[in-house]
Amino acid sequence: RLKGQMIYMQTWNAMMYLGTPMMPDLNSLIYSGLYINDLSMHDFSRDLMLAGTQQSVELKLALDQEQQKSKKLEESMRRLDEEMKRTDELLYQMIPRQVADRLRAGENAINTCEMFDNVSILFSDVVTFTEICSRISPMQVVSMLNGMYSIFDRLSEQNKVYKVETIGDAYMVVSGAPQREGDHAERVCKMALDMVEAITTLQDPSTGKHLEVRVGVHSGAVVAGVVGLKM
Repeated sequence: RLKGQMIYMQTWNAMMYLGTPMMPDLNSLIYSGLYINDLSMHDFSRDLMLAGTQQSVELKLALDQEQQKSKKLEESMRRLDEEMKRTDELLYQMIPRQVADRLRAGENAINTCEMFDNVSILFSDVVTFTEICSRISPMQVVSMLNGMYSIFDRLSEQNKVYKVETIGDAYMVVSGAPQREGDHAERVCKMALDMVEAITTLQDPSTGKHLEVRVGVHSGAVVAGVVGLKM
């Protein structure tokens, strides 16, 4: 409880003890009802008390700053995760997930090419597409294709077929690749019938009549993969 110095007083034949209370910090000092002036001026009690308090404040400030940095880092990591998820979603829309994961792992693109013994592929195009384009503006063409392909994309998900690509008014899907399916022909034919029916909800902007599509399906063996350097 107390600390201080002792000295033997020969005249009194006694030990004189000059003691001061032991206070670890300012809070203890305040709790005891004491002040800095109550501490001994003959040792370093006051200096240690003030130095310890100052160091405590500095450490607390440093801790607060580190916590703020940690929160900023966590926020940055969260945003990075969101951006990575968006990137993955975009990548998986262009390349099959299995192939994309192999490419991300560093595998050469040509090594992802694979032979499929039996698949069904569908091609479609818009009837009199060239004539329709000659009668409407370029932006109307883009809007028309966007409306049509948005419907076809939803149908491809419903029928569980893989959309390969679009070229102009041509739409290409496959079943049996990249995942081998025993009922690939049935799925693609169902997709074809749904496309023919769904296209009637869209109109030719120049005439007001509903659009029509030609759809062809063929089954057989294919080699599929990513070739070249760019998408």
